[in-house]
Amino acid sequence: MTTKTRLLDTAERLFAQHGIETTSLRIITREAGVNLAAVNYHFQSKEALLHAVIARRLDPVNQRRLAMLDACEAAAGNGPLPPHQVLDALLRPVLEMLSTPAKEFAPMMSRIFTESSDLTEKVFQKHLAHVSARFFAAFERAIPHLPRKELFWRLLFTFGAVSHTFGGAKVLRTISGGECDPSDVEGTIRRLESFLLAGLEAPVPAEVQHAVH
Repeated sequence: MTTKTRLLDTAERLFAQHGIETTSLRIITREAGVNLAAVNYHFQSKEALLHAVIARRLDPVNQRRLAMLDACEAAAGNGPLPPHQVLDALLRPVLEMLSTPAKEFAPMMSRIFTESSDLTEKVFQKHLAHVSARFFAAFERAIPHLPRKELFWRLLFTFGAVSHTFGGAKVLRTISGGECDPSDVEGTIRRLESFLLAGLEAPVPAEVQHAVH
């Protein structure tokens, strides 16, 4: 294993376990068994190391997401997009990480989007903005009755549920007494997509109609 790969693997694990802000470069280098100069040589800064960790995992995920969305749009032609296919293209590529050696990455991203502020915006703009724009347009086409403002809210709720799914696996196993198995990735995907689809397609509550328009 190269020094660069060892740094990426170690940073990913520590960021996932302890958070971004509390994990220093000194801790990362000590755990990786390399000196601080190695970080400076390969990444220049902790933030650059973080972006490299994200790009290594998320670039292939985003490529697959967009390929699945392209196939969905091509099959639909000029017709409406099936909402379940758009949702599956968005979620499946990242949820399948739960069964791979990259399983530490999903909890790390969950931490970024639930614990950070300025960093969250930087990560979104650098790694997710272009994908988000494509999927937002796809959901507008797939759920045409939903006002644009309401769709923003519901996608926020969607991402929150996904983040909690990544971070709550141990809790689920505990509260269910072992009856629920988070390692069942396909089962997790099916359950989560069914739950989210119901929320995405639900009518806008009458009480908030005036606020939507």
